[in-house]
Amino acid sequence: MEEKKLIQFRNIVMNFDDNQLVLKGINLDINENEFVTLLGPSGCGKTTLLRILGGFLEPTEGTVIFDGEDITKLPPHKRELNTVFQKYALFPHMNVYQNIAFGLKIKKMSADVIEQKVMKMLKLIGLEGYENKNVTLLSGGQQQRVAIARALVNEPKVLLLDEPLGALDLKLRKEMQYELKRIQQEVGITFIFVTHDQEEALTMSDKIVIMKDGEIQQIGTPQDIYNEPINRYVADFVGESNIISGRMPEDYKVVFDDTTFECVDHDFDPNEPVDIIIRPEDIDIVKPGEGKLTGEVLSVLFKGMHYEVVVETVPGTSVTVNMRVIKNNEVTSGDGKEKISANDFFVDIEDVKLLDDKEIIARADAQAWLPDKDEYISINKIEYDIKEEIGEYPVTFFTSSGTMIQKSIYVVNQPFVKNVKANEAVSAFNFFKTVDELRESVALDTDLKTWANAQGWKISDENESVDISVDYDFDPDEIKEGVYKVTFWTTGREFKIRTTDYVEEGIEVGLDFFPEDIHVMKKMEG
Repeated sequence: MEEKKLIQFRNIVMNFDDNQLVLKGINLDINENEFVTLLGPSGCGKTTLLRILGGFLEPTEGTVIFDGEDITKLPPHKRELNTVFQKYALFPHMNVYQNIAFGLKIKKMSADVIEQKVMKMLKLIGLEGYENKNVTLLSGGQQQRVAIARALVNEPKVLLLDEPLGALDLKLRKEMQYELKRIQQEVGITFIFVTHDQEEALTMSDKIVIMKDGEIQQIGTPQDIYNEPINRYVADFVGESNIISGRMPEDYKVVFDDTTFECVDHDFDPNEPVDIIIRPEDIDIVKPGEGKLTGEVLSVLFKGMHYEVVVETVPGTSVTVNMRVIKNNEVTSGDGKEKISANDFFVDIEDVKLLDDKEIIARADAQAWLPDKDEYISINKIEYDIKEEIGEYPVTFFTSSGTMIQKSIYVVNQPFVKNVKANEAVSAFNFFKTVDELRESVALDTDLKTWANAQGWKISDENESVDISVDYDFDPDEIKEGVYKVTFWTTGREFKIRTTDYVEEGIEVGLDFFPEDIHVMKKMEG
């Protein structure tokens, strides 16, 4: 039997007054008696879509069709739906019975009909005998049930739930997930539930709608969403995942970490770049040499029902440099009205030809300012004579008034660390910084990478960059002059595994999985 479409969103666009595009052409069908969850991070547009359906917002463009009728401009009180919010908004001066009966009294129903309906709701939510209780004395879970009953007693065709479990503790949230699903199945109406909690979505839903930046990424059953995510975003958002970049040389073959594996995916272009997902529970730990991969156990964490094990199969790459912390080296003009500062810096001999005035100012972190006004002024001239030869070369920075500072550019043959197994290389330079520059940094990790000109790239394609992290053991607020080690590193290939068997940290193990455990996805655009 074909399911009846109860709600149809057609090309819904929502653009707020500040030119903030929240929804970007949403098309979505919701069937009768479905439990549908809108899932996504804060700001993805899920609550906005719910409020449009509820009539609290009118879309900038598009149409909302409810049971065959256009309700886009219909006010909330004329729509056959009710909403339960995270803050239940119960009336504190009314008892449980009066709260549930409130909507029916507004409709001027007879007292005996109201009583029948309220008592039926109390039985449904498991609060028989609580009708005379003060709602302010109820637990969070009980208050939520009363809010649901107050909405359901009006017999809406749709119940909208905007993160109604957000105020509950973890244990109660889990209990209410099952309770909500039971209530939905018993009353037999459509529930539309908004959450950013993947477990809630997987537990309760008939259909999940994954949203990101005002667009729908994927629609499907919990099983479809978990087992067949359409892209890296969905795979990473729903459940824990091992996500790897690779390519499809041909149908049923996928390559990552320079190894070809059999898979069950097809219809990709030859050698198409792809993302690969292998769920932690689909990987078995075996003896070294018996699996498809070999690695070292980095960590073992007991999670109650299972162990969470991290195994590194490809080591990361690292390079350590010296950060020389020097005295503040600013120069003050003769009349005391200007100050200028800059640092020495290193440059690779191959990069000398790429240097220009802007690059030198940036590398030297050169700046000038008016101390009385605490206002920056421009450096309008640089003098330097640098050659593509190893050595030390002077560079002088000037303001328009002639205030100047001279520093050095050190041309070096900078080595880099190559990691053939990981197909990557990393380089970074020694660098100079002042105490004040370190203390004033608001994004130190980023600044350290910039100051050291740290970068990583794929050996097979130097234009493909590799993400770099940074480690250091100094406190920038307490730092003094001296030499400090700074290490820039890449994450190796790490696999997260769920297993009921204990393994020791530091040992070598094999990892095994089946072709059907490898799921290949299209690369995300942008």
